Amino acid sequence: MPIRPICITGNPVLHTKALEVTVFDENLQQLVLDMFETMDEAPGVGLAAPQVGVNLRVFVYDWDAEDSSPQRGVVINPTLELSEIPDGPADLDAESEGCLSIPGERFPLRRADRAILRGVDLDRAPVHIEATGWFARIFQHEFDHLNGILYADRLEEIHKAECQKIVVERGWGKDGLSWLPGEEHLEG
Repeated sequence: MPIRPICITGNPVLHTKALEVTVFDENLQQLVLDMFETMDEAPGVGLAAPQVGVNLRVFVYDWDAEDSSPQRGVVINPTLELSEIPDGPADLDAESEGCLSIPGERFPLRRADRAILRGVDLDRAPVHIEATGWFARIFQHEFDHLNGILYADRLEEIHKAECQKIVVERGWGKDGLSWLPGEEHLEG
């Protein structure tokens, strides 16, 4: 199970709607195993296939809920139903979000507090999870990746401008850049 390089913003796969999974084979199983290992090494709480350069509707997640019940799994070809997103500016502390494809940066973002996730797992068994709070946020973040949307695309204008400035300063925003969890330099 190798750790895969994580694409950095600017790579076209991150900005393209991912394709439905139609083949459930050993390649898909290996992808999911690699994604779990990559997410754990990064470390992250979620990872979508486009983040490792694979344009498929798959994401993995790992969240230790407040009630100490860990939630870890994979969802293939997901759908997501959301509660209403509250009006007003995002809270700088309580709603700060980050992304492995914009490594090291965090910005506040308003998200729906409730989400219902449906899809299938590797065995094509149905997945149905009702999530609230940060668990719901994880699903929204990863689902966005499958639709070619980064969390930076959803930021309020003031934070979007700050994020764009960082992207330019770091030389990101172009194809071919990635980073490998466990190493300190960018590839590309």
